[in-house]
Amino acid sequence: MTAPPNCGDEPSPIASPAAGLSDGAEEAGRLDEATVSRAFRWSAVAFVALVVLGGTGTWFARRKHAPAPARLSTIVPPSPPAPPVAQIPVARFTDVTRAAGITFVHHNGAYGDKLLPETMGGGVAFFDFDNDGDQDLLFVNSTVWPWKQSPGAPLPTAALYRNDGQGRFTDVTAGSGLDVPIYGMGVAVGDYDGDGLTDVFLTAVGLNHLFRNEGGGKFRDVTDQAGVGGVTDQWSTAAAWLDFDNDGDLDLFVGNYVKWSREIDFEVGYKLVGIGRAYGQPTNFEGAFPYLYRNDGQGRFTEVAAVAGLHVKNPATGVPVAKTLGVAPVDLDQDGWIDLIVANDTVQNFVFHNQRNGTFKEIGALSGIAFDTYGNTRSAMGIDAARYRDDGGLGVVIGNFANEMTALYVATQHPLIFTDEAISEGIGPASRLLLKFGVFFFDYDLDGRLDILSVNGHLEEEIHKIQQSQTYAQPAQLFWNTGAPSGASFVAVGPDKAGHDLFKPIVGRGSAYADIDGDGDLDIVLTQTGGPPLLLRNDQQTGHHWVRLKLVGQPPNREAIGAWARLQAGGRTQWRQVMPTHSYLSQSELTLTFGLGTTDRIEALEITWPNGQHQVVPDVKVDALTIVRQKP
Repeated sequence: MTAPPNCGDEPSPIASPAAGLSDGAEEAGRLDEATVSRAFRWSAVAFVALVVLGGTGTWFARRKHAPAPARLSTIVPPSPPAPPVAQIPVARFTDVTRAAGITFVHHNGAYGDKLLPETMGGGVAFFDFDNDGDQDLLFVNSTVWPWKQSPGAPLPTAALYRNDGQGRFTDVTAGSGLDVPIYGMGVAVGDYDGDGLTDVFLTAVGLNHLFRNEGGGKFRDVTDQAGVGGVTDQWSTAAAWLDFDNDGDLDLFVGNYVKWSREIDFEVGYKLVGIGRAYGQPTNFEGAFPYLYRNDGQGRFTEVAAVAGLHVKNPATGVPVAKTLGVAPVDLDQDGWIDLIVANDTVQNFVFHNQRNGTFKEIGALSGIAFDTYGNTRSAMGIDAARYRDDGGLGVVIGNFANEMTALYVATQHPLIFTDEAISEGIGPASRLLLKFGVFFFDYDLDGRLDILSVNGHLEEEIHKIQQSQTYAQPAQLFWNTGAPSGASFVAVGPDKAGHDLFKPIVGRGSAYADIDGDGDLDIVLTQTGGPPLLLRNDQQTGHHWVRLKLVGQPPNREAIGAWARLQAGGRTQWRQVMPTHSYLSQSELTLTFGLGTTDRIEALEITWPNGQHQVVPDVKVDALTIVRQKP
């Protein structure tokens, strides 16, 4: 998260100690310099041309008239017809938040002191906590700061909603065990003990919390027994369940943002020119190491981030580099071991390549994901990874700050080498102005190609007073995958195709997707800091066919987190990974959705389970859910 950059003629809004230009401002500066340089060159060329023409005119005036030269006809070749432009389908999203029974409002604890954590929450999760086959909702909440709490006054907590299977929700928070006031940030869901019930981990400013699912709608706080609370002066953000050591059970990665306290925040003392104290950039806050908890069985974990190679230090100062807001667990090179891509704010992104011996090697710079095309860092928030191309090449999308384009890193011929193709793929310029948080891949129109959604929102309520190009609440962006083999694969979708509800301006943060009503297409939820969420039902009526898969693995990883499904239909191949961790601080459903377009026949389906076992699945149902169980 960077401070608002200077745009055009607008005055520089930030007056902060030791603060230089933000990445967005540096990029704008480069563009301004390039513009001036081009203008100077053209001016010089014009001047020389005028001198030459003047001299030539004098010479012509003094010379004798020569006979007119023979006139030659110019032959203009016919222009080839423009290639047909793919037509964006009509697939509307409808705001059903209130109608579905969602009354949650995020509370960020803001009271005027402009403390940095107030800008950053909160996450959301789709998961089936009661094992009835549909996707329930959990909203992460912050709370009242301890020094502002009134004795006996009720405090905000997370909110748990049970789905009736038709997309209608009931608030079941009270008495669930999740109704604990914490200054929450993000969420990770997974069955860490292999009992068939999905557990919940919440990140926070201060101690984190692990809630074991006891069944019957009840959760028990087992943080102390499990040893995953962290420390009281830490600020945790993104988290993910994964089996990094391939021993069959789920381990836990937890990213931390910056070293923060109220006192440090006031000492940094950011201000907006003409307004006063402001939410500042993390540049002048020290970074923080992540946690990596190895599952030792019997409900206990050991923190191994240092010995696993996840502690990256500044070589000059020795302090932690990471300022983590997002994580994407994915097997980059398909060697059967999950790697980690970590999105960091104002410092380089990390790529931790699994060394298959309990350790990782950081290869962010070597992979091409650490920096932008110019070798600069950006303000990375949400992140997602998917094989969105027909050739199976992995794409990594990262949401960045205002005046920084969304990044789209795409694997080249080598699976560990990426290039940022955001501009050539069509999402770069269109995404630049907005401040991006939650981003993810999903196939919203069921045509078999993964599209991209970005939820956006600024940090300052009054940003429009100093930057006319910016607003506090911002619309989401939807990019449709055209399937073009070359050139721009993605085009921005407008309200005429997706409806106005999707683009309602909000102070967007987290986002997730799931089929909430059993009709086969993916619905979405968007959260905002200090306000209500948006639950958007997908009302597409393209007539496209689909397949949904629920994978059931061998215990203890019953949810098969980390498994891959490869489906062939209509002469095309699609890949999906079983992984709930997507976007910003959020989790999406584990059930896999494959759009088939007009095809109604499956040619082949193969599952690669987390232990490397391959399983061919015959007789897959079209336009239905298929449950696939791992063979012993």
